Amino acid sequence: QVQLVESGGGLVQPGGSLRLSCAASRTIFSANTMGWYRQAPGKQRELVAAISSGRRTNYADSVKGRFTISRDNAKNTVYLQMNSLKPDDTAVYYCNNYPPNISGYWGQGTQVTVSS
Repeated sequence: QVQLVESGGGLVQPGGSLRLSCAASRTIFSANTMGWYRQAPGKQRELVAAISSGRRTNYADSVKGRFTISRDNAKNTVYLQMNSLKPDDTAVYYCNNYPPNISGYWGQGTQVTVSS
């Protein structure tokens, strides 16, 4: 069964921090590269960060030095620690394989709003 459940979003002031979690089904998570994506209103979904099964990481230039992706293989969970948040980080955040799962399935996402 394919399943992705994102959580941890919320409203935060500029400069604040949030930690997102994504619980994935074993089918999606196991031995696969996982990614965090985001989609802001009126914009296309974009990759924010990715982590391989061997924990090699990649980040979009816009979040380098502020965001950290990690994974717990025992829990089939991937995390995104977001620090020094900016209003431009406001978006719905999703996790999925990288590249995205060929089934086209996406979870419900978690809303992150950065505003004073």
